[in-house]
Amino acid sequence: MRKKEEVNCCAVKKGRKTEYKKLPSEELKKERKVCLDQYEQCQEMGLSLDLSRGKPGKEQLALSMDMLGVLGPRSVTDSESGMDCRNYGGLDGIPEAKRLMAELLGVQREDVLVGGNSSLTLMHFILSHAMLDGLMGGTPWVQVPDRKFLCPVPGYDRHFAMTEHFGFQLIPVLLREDGPDMDKVEALVSSDESIKGIWCVPKFQNPTGIVFSNAVVRRFAALRPKASDFRIFWDNAYCVHTLYPEDKDEQLDLLSACRTAGNPDLVYEFCSTSKMAFPGAGISAVAASPANLIDLRGALKYATIGPDKLNQLRQVRYFRNITGVRNHMAKHAAILRPKFELVEKVLEENLSGLGIADWTIPRGGYFLSFNTMPGCASKTVSMCAQAGVKFTPAGATFPHSIDPEDRNIRIAPSYAEEGDIWQATKLLTLGHTGHTPSFFCFK
Repeated sequence: MRKKEEVNCCAVKKGRKTEYKKLPSEELKKERKVCLDQYEQCQEMGLSLDLSRGKPGKEQLALSMDMLGVLGPRSVTDSESGMDCRNYGGLDGIPEAKRLMAELLGVQREDVLVGGNSSLTLMHFILSHAMLDGLMGGTPWVQVPDRKFLCPVPGYDRHFAMTEHFGFQLIPVLLREDGPDMDKVEALVSSDESIKGIWCVPKFQNPTGIVFSNAVVRRFAALRPKASDFRIFWDNAYCVHTLYPEDKDEQLDLLSACRTAGNPDLVYEFCSTSKMAFPGAGISAVAASPANLIDLRGALKYATIGPDKLNQLRQVRYFRNITGVRNHMAKHAAILRPKFELVEKVLEENLSGLGIADWTIPRGGYFLSFNTMPGCASKTVSMCAQAGVKFTPAGATFPHSIDPEDRNIRIAPSYAEEGDIWQATKLLTLGHTGHTPSFFCFK
């Protein structure tokens, strides 16, 4: 990793605040030449940087190493229910793990089913069950012609890929500053019985970082879908992942709001400890109504005799309760916050006021969302890759990996070191200092 002071390949001129569309063409040509020269210098540096996926960095992983010593050869391995966690059984998780995950989601212990390390696995299981068996005695979704799923955009590529895999038509719904366009959501689900669900990341959304407002949560709870088996897949992956622990705004729990609105079966809520402890070695949970949980247990018994209860026991004894989780996540925030603020600083210094890009400034989560001028994201990502910097492929944040305006780029700074983040973000800004729409889009 090179230090900041050793790098000048992306030394974009500071102080300019004139929008590029207002500059004379001769000055724009000069700007483009400067950018091309600087870009060639970047190519010669042999960079190899990756800001493509939201993985915890090594310093974050080190925070949880003591968890590995929680259970030893002489440890009591019985759950508080008396179940021996070394053996088969406990289809829906041990009681203390249900209680911990309920605290994360803001629901009751009785609302929760605890699984293995991946909440995505739980989502895939529920979709598979719906496709093959139907939900709560309903028609199997595989028998529904032209089945559809709503996808707030920009959004999470793995969500979209999962429903695409099951043959759904994916309908994009634009995100606003407080959540999805609820006028469109309400109109679509109330009129089309083939729409079976919607993906949501309600807190520190991937990739924008927005938090759904309580008004939006209430509108979700009050939906009146034409399909009786319509479900909201509420992926609360970042429910405790604030970058600023002093922020105290609380988001309404959707499951509780659905009960109040007379729609108790409308939602599945998901979370996991993967980005709290070790990705691939956490525990996951789904919260739902009693009827939904009975339905899920009825299908799950054919897939497993029980989850890894020793890991559930290990996680609970390490974190203990929601206070322990929040204290632990404050340590994560102390590591992540400077990385996000560095990205924001570089973008602000080099692009603010030029009228050629915009980006989000999240208060939590793992991503920032960056918008180029229309038609420029793919070439921007490609040119960054040719200079040794990898971002998530352009279009990945839209269904079928097609961004109709070719604008959105997801930035994931968590895994990289700060010096690498500085270089990578500088290179990204280089594509927006030459001309409108950007020098990357010149033929």
